[in-house]
Amino acid sequence: MHGQGNRARADAPDLHALGAAVREARARRGLSQEALGFRADLHRNYVGAIERGTINPTFKTLMQLADGLRLPLSELMEIYERHIGEDD
Repeated sequence: MHGQGNRARADAPDLHALGAAVREARARRGLSQEALGFRADLHRNYVGAIERGTINPTFKTLMQLADGLRLPLSELMEIYERHIGEDD
């Protein structure tokens, strides 16, 4: 279980917003990083790196996350858009 992605710049606000969106959606569902990782076929450490904004996930990985969260990717992107511009 692993995902593909590129290491991101530590100050990339878009990746921090994406991480906040994944964390919010996961928390709403009462899932741990490990449980989401299992459902999305991703390692829990990889889920954590996405949530911290240190990984730039591929489209395939975003689809896996949405599937693991049992929501459409469009809904995950709506949550992401709400987090753009927020301070960490």
